[in-house]
Amino acid sequence: MVIPSLAADSRLLECVQSLLRQTRQDLEVVIVDNSGQGLVRRKGTGAGARVIENARNAGFGTAINQGLRASTSPYVATLNDDAVADPGWLDALVAALEARPDAGMCASQVRLFGEPRLDSAGMLVARDGSSKQRGHNRTPEDFPVPEEVLMPSGSAALYRRTMLEEIGGFDDDFFLYCEDTDLGLRARWAGWKCLYAPTAIVEHHYSHSAGRASPVKAYYVERNRLFVLVKNFPGSMLLAAPFVAMARYLWHAWYILKGQGSAARFRAEGNAGPKMVWYVIRAHAALFGNLARLWRQRREIRARARITPTVFRHLVRSHAISARRMAAL
Repeated sequence: MVIPSLAADSRLLECVQSLLRQTRQDLEVVIVDNSGQGLVRRKGTGAGARVIENARNAGFGTAINQGLRASTSPYVATLNDDAVADPGWLDALVAALEARPDAGMCASQVRLFGEPRLDSAGMLVARDGSSKQRGHNRTPEDFPVPEEVLMPSGSAALYRRTMLEEIGGFDDDFFLYCEDTDLGLRARWAGWKCLYAPTAIVEHHYSHSAGRASPVKAYYVERNRLFVLVKNFPGSMLLAAPFVAMARYLWHAWYILKGQGSAARFRAEGNAGPKMVWYVIRAHAALFGNLARLWRQRREIRARARITPTVFRHLVRSHAISARRMAAL
């Protein structure tokens, strides 16, 4: 069990306490303190857990990789520090993977804290590399049955160690956001499946650490969806992606006028329209600066692939979200 933490506040303590109430107790809790100030130790919010302190914020994916190396468990669970797990959460996830040796990932039913609405029931991906939580803002009753999904949200997931070691774990260069999308798609290329366990319930304080529509989030989400795209999407989908992205930008502009969607929230929090354009430009500049590395990674993913590009395209289309829907949420 790995919990990256930046604030190390009362939400982390609440998270750890929920793990102490799990029906399954053969678990080791590893908290990776990304505060750079030893806040978990100083505040005492990691009682009963092993704590790894970083000198600076190393990012979500790097923190999970640190926890992976520090443990020997056949399964590695990831949990946001602002999430509270139901007592049967871990049991439900492990049971799902133990029943399916071909599955390397399991998604939780993540609910918005204190509300009768979902944060996620797995993840969806758009044809420009953007990703969004499946079922976001819908009711839990809409997703009641175990089923195969594309990939889990890293906010509350279970991964098979053999899968993580085979595909190389999370990509450290993502820093924040979309690292779970990248890992999930790489796992799919390697032939692993993902399950959704509706009885693995977690309540999540959505975007507690970085904010719902912060400048940090705006930049990294846009940059990292480009990283996901170049690393994972087949050639035909790469060619189509800029047109899908342009459609999404236009839908963002439309929903800003209506006061809806993530772009409207970003603007409402005091960020002018030119800032959004600037983050898009910065994200594309970062893509070109990292293109050689990303292309090497792309070739490595293809070299290990156990499915064809045709199968991958079918997977993405079966678990897709439209550009308009991305902009509306």
